[in-house]
Amino acid sequence: MIRSVVFDVGETLLDDTREFGAWADWIRVPRHTFSAVLGAVTAAGRDNAETFQYFRPGFDLAAERELREQAGCGEQIDEADLYQDVRAALADLRDLGVWVGIAGNQTVKAARLLRELDLPVDAIATSGEWGVAKPDPLFFHRVADFAPGQRDEIVYVGDHRDNDVVAATDAGLRAVMVRRGPWGHLWADDPVVAARADAVIDSLAELARMVSRSTQAGSSTG
Repeated sequence: MIRSVVFDVGETLLDDTREFGAWADWIRVPRHTFSAVLGAVTAAGRDNAETFQYFRPGFDLAAERELREQAGCGEQIDEADLYQDVRAALADLRDLGVWVGIAGNQTVKAARLLRELDLPVDAIATSGEWGVAKPDPLFFHRVADFAPGQRDEIVYVGDHRDNDVVAATDAGLRAVMVRRGPWGHLWADDPVVAARADAVIDSLAELARMVSRSTQAGSSTG
């Protein structure tokens, strides 16, 4: 049975195109060049923050993020950044009686911006608020404390093989991979994902059907 569904943020709920473009502009690199190097870093299985090192060795992401804020071109999240299936999928899950949460590797500011969107969720948290980031096991221990249910009743939905699927299942949670964004498309058919994830989906709308099947199966064996 599934009692809770917790969502990653970037490239799961949010299309990161605008933010990646803003970073390319900030470091004065053509957007297509930034995207190409980001893709190479992704394909190599490395953290996307390493992308900046190719253009500016020694790049301090936290310091540069603060400089962007001071310059008035900092992080923004609004309705246009949401993937089109997000609101309906979240609402459908809650209508089924599932607890719905958001927890991803984002800043404290991102948490505030997400709350301002008034999404149909029960709670929102970010790594910036928790002081620990994926794939650290402590992040998923926090998810397990955050969401109701036993660990095998909590599904974590994300787009990243290592940070989401592997790290969540290592912590005893269930995992679903969404096939979108660079990581989702790169790793959707990966054998590790096939072995670990409950499902690979193309739309968040598929989650309500998955929960309904799980509930029916639980009822038939209860």
